[in-house]
Amino acid sequence: MSPIKIVEFVRDIYQTNEFIPLHKPTFDGNEQNYVLETIQSTFVSSVGKFVDEFESKIEAYTGTAKAVATVNGTAALHAALYMAGVKPGDFVITQALTFVATCNALYHMGAEPIFVDVSSVSLGLCPKAMDEFLTENAELRDIGCVHKKTQRPIRAVVPMHTFGHPVELDELILVCNKWNIVLVEDAAESLGSFYKGKHTGTLGDFGAISFNGNKVITTGGGGMVLCKTKDTGKRTKHITTTSKVPHPYEFYHDEAGFNYRMPNLNAALGCAQMEVLDNYLVQKRALANHYNEFFAKSDFEFVLEPQYAQSNYWLNAIICSSANDRDELLKITNQAGVMTRPIWQLMHRLPMFCDAPRGDLEQSKYIEAHLVNLPSTPVLRAS
Repeated sequence: MSPIKIVEFVRDIYQTNEFIPLHKPTFDGNEQNYVLETIQSTFVSSVGKFVDEFESKIEAYTGTAKAVATVNGTAALHAALYMAGVKPGDFVITQALTFVATCNALYHMGAEPIFVDVSSVSLGLCPKAMDEFLTENAELRDIGCVHKKTQRPIRAVVPMHTFGHPVELDELILVCNKWNIVLVEDAAESLGSFYKGKHTGTLGDFGAISFNGNKVITTGGGGMVLCKTKDTGKRTKHITTTSKVPHPYEFYHDEAGFNYRMPNLNAALGCAQMEVLDNYLVQKRALANHYNEFFAKSDFEFVLEPQYAQSNYWLNAIICSSANDRDELLKITNQAGVMTRPIWQLMHRLPMFCDAPRGDLEQSKYIEAHLVNLPSTPVLRAS
């Protein structure tokens, strides 16, 4: 199948000859009404009814005990790792095949990543690869899991649900329990994705969601920490709002907190987007089905949700038969005004993470060289 046929197919889906972006925000509901209400109320910053309402909507949708709104997804992950007990000098296991924000959150709290391979089933962190790395390179002590070579604690693991496809969480939880490691889910891309009926970000001790402009729903910028208990949720809310002790007028802060508060303006947008989320997910699944049928008889492999999961299909993806095919597809589609993109460069190739410990990354390297993302905006023709 030629790249030109793929361009024609995508243009037929979106019924336009204009530039087709990878994933643009869509505003079909009450966004303008709620944002205008916020402006008229003058409560446009971090205090206002829409922040509380947005958190409540996410709690109801995901089933988490407490959701805490933040200024962006990286801040949410940073706060989640802090709450999970990650300290400067700790190691945190994650995947090299991820967006840089996953590792930036570790870096800025003084922790260091350990990279392990991803699974061909999910494109996310592989439980078997994690267990193999730990068996060879770690040992359990009274203080927990320790990296043999450096004698530094391995405190947590951060799997990322790549493109909204949930990782193999049951198996990962077993490995975490075996090695006494805290699980923090990077669910930045997976709002609307479910693992065996449970929403991503709720099976670990903490989860982090992103509402960047290119996500399934957006608040412009924004994130959310998903907390497993109301008590940890209460403290997460406290530390992300500068650790200010409530008082009618005095300013007293009982620990060094973060100013990670989501503005009411952004939350208003999020409340409106939540009202149409289910419709977006239906359209995104329909789009994925179109792609799957189109590529079924080609030499491209469409990336499907794992059998155990219901994915949001945030970004649709195909695996090309060769790296040369991938490069040609990227070049011709983008020249034709249909935006496609490769997956992120593996994190250990970046200068700030090149010395991080890592296991065998064979599957990660293969996906890096062969995967292409396709336009995934949830707006389709009526058919």
